[in-house]
Amino acid sequence: MSTSPAGRRADTAGARLAPEIAARLKRNPDGLLPAVVQQHDTGEVLMLAWMDDEALRRTLDTRSATYWSRSRGEYWVKGATSGNVQRVVGVALDCDGDTLLVRVDQTGAACHTGDHTCFDAGELPLGAGTAPTGDTVDTADTAGTVDPAGAAGPAGTAPAPGARRAGPA
Repeated sequence: MSTSPAGRRADTAGARLAPEIAARLKRNPDGLLPAVVQQHDTGEVLMLAWMDDEALRRTLDTRSATYWSRSRGEYWVKGATSGNVQRVVGVALDCDGDTLLVRVDQTGAACHTGDHTCFDAGELPLGAGTAPTGDTVDTADTAGTVDPAGAAGPAGTAPAPGARRAGPA
């Protein structure tokens, strides 16, 4: 029986995270900590997931990576349905106590899309994060219009003649 992390209802009656570990954790308002998941022998970052005290307790006790699904509102053991298991070889807490590093031996794909890691979608271009001065982005426009003056039209169309397009050329 699972509920939200704030509810702290667990499947294992009476089992709780060791108080000396719980006292070191700095959780977000939802009672969660980000868990960076890393392949233990290569250092490759595989994914980011979320843990509350119960997910961390289960992970430490079973050595099976257990996370809190924010979208489904339940605990999940990585690989329980897909077979892409994460055998936990170590867990570390960062210097601020607000992020976990879970070192695993990954079997199969780490990402739910079937990719090896959740970061295989591609690099973002460095140096291209800021729009040139004078260009504005209309965030309410879902058709892709960048500039209300017509510097760029809907996504996939050329800018108006003589207009500057936002972003890298």
